[in-house]
Amino acid sequence: MSLLLSTFELNACLNDTNTRVVDCRFTLDDPDYGLAAYQQSHIPGAVFLDLNKDLSAPVVPGVTGRHPLPHPNQLAAKLESLGISSQHKIVIYDDADSAKAARLWWLLLWLGKSKDVYLLDGGYQAWMNDGFECTSVQPEYPAAQFDFECNNALKVEVDEVLSKISSEQIIVLDARSYSRFTGEKEPIDPVAGHIPGAVCCPYTENLDQSAKFKSSGELLERFQYLGVKEVSNCICYCGSGVTACHNIFSMQLAGLPMPKLYAGSWSEWITNPQRPVSKQDAMISG
Repeated sequence: MSLLLSTFELNACLNDTNTRVVDCRFTLDDPDYGLAAYQQSHIPGAVFLDLNKDLSAPVVPGVTGRHPLPHPNQLAAKLESLGISSQHKIVIYDDADSAKAARLWWLLLWLGKSKDVYLLDGGYQAWMNDGFECTSVQPEYPAAQFDFECNNALKVEVDEVLSKISSEQIIVLDARSYSRFTGEKEPIDPVAGHIPGAVCCPYTENLDQSAKFKSSGELLERFQYLGVKEVSNCICYCGSGVTACHNIFSMQLAGLPMPKLYAGSWSEWITNPQRPVSKQDAMISG
């Protein structure tokens, strides 16, 4: 499945009036970094969307996770204000590991835009490494119309996850690092561990050393090793519903069936102390 564009492919279509480029740079430890970096330098024609403000709803303490899904009407309105329509070809990038870009990719899929949405392979770093033009000029596009119809079959809520974790016909993939999965280290959330029965599947292992996605064959082998091929369906989660989208995107690159996103993820799961927590190793050995 063609979901990636190389820097050369993006450069070739930058002047296409039907193309919109979106910058999603963001860091947890400095929420203002993304916008500041965008204002300083970005791919020509790119607009900016912020993970906290645009790609997430406000956090409800004790109820939601750290990055609840945005209200679809508000997300569509934001896209429209930036001149992005549901008919545009959309190319998304960040400057780290494509996790924030994958979040927007999933959100657009959720809104019903299943075609002409791509990630820039290697992100902004690859763009600069390949010597392409950067700018600080912020584009002004006319307002557009983004028609949408949410596909809620792409996600699951916490109660459904809780009811299914003991089923042998489902696999739950945790995109966080192994140390966070086992509870050895938890630098972000107040409770350490993972959802019982989950399998550790760090999203960073979808990438090669240059922060580009591994080949479809390599990704297929990886997910098969983790047992994805042997179950009827799959649920992906992480700390807050962001990096899990990276695993979902990679599974699509591998040609696997579309898994479901548990958007609330670990940070929502632990808001209720009655939900079970595990620290046992659930890696599948080959």
